[in-house]
Amino acid sequence: MNTTPTKPAIEAIGVSKIYGQGQTEVVALNDVTLQVARGEVVALLGPSGAGKSTLLTAMALINPPTSGRIVIDGELVMKGADAKIDLRAFRRQHLGFVFQKANLIPFLTALENVQVAMEINDMPVRAAKQRAMDLLEHLGLGDRIHNLPDELSGGQQQRVAVARALANQPSLILADEPTAALDSQRGRQVMALFAQVAHESGAGVIVVTHDTRALDVFDRIVEMEDGRLKPGKASLR
Repeated sequence: MNTTPTKPAIEAIGVSKIYGQGQTEVVALNDVTLQVARGEVVALLGPSGAGKSTLLTAMALINPPTSGRIVIDGELVMKGADAKIDLRAFRRQHLGFVFQKANLIPFLTALENVQVAMEINDMPVRAAKQRAMDLLEHLGLGDRIHNLPDELSGGQQQRVAVARALANQPSLILADEPTAALDSQRGRQVMALFAQVAHESGAGVIVVTHDTRALDVFDRIVEMEDGRLKPGKASLR
């Protein structure tokens, strides 16, 4: 029997974000509707100021929208700026984040950086350590688990960040310019890793990027301009 989840990983419905008012009003997002399925990896493209990061942080429950709804894994979590749940607890349990910089804790090993993400969610230490080891092994870092971040390459640090994002088995992973500081080969490896993660774990993955060198690994490309989604989203798979 097929037990694949059918609820979308996330739905942003009629989302707008307005800063200021009157003559100083800036519309950063204008009635954006976007749905991402479980197991789907989506690239979010557009020029600077298009609204990509604003949309990502709204979906990440960090920067609430002015209006519209955010539904994650079938649960209404935001209606306008009104939170319907405990945002901090919900983020820890359902969302994973990867940013341009890996933002690893410098005095913790690769293993400890991943393990701590589960311990703050009250997972027992032994179970958290075992899952961290399994994730790092799966991502090709089994021989680097005891290395500190400054002993890892940029690509290896990003893989540790991906492992940390996966630690609590999120339904949604959000990445903001994760390859901006990487060379072409390492950037492609990280992009391919997001596709692998989405397809294997069933998480929805949204990657904001200016990097067009590895767009073939995505299931779908969504483009933004002037706070809106552009029509004609391309399906690549």
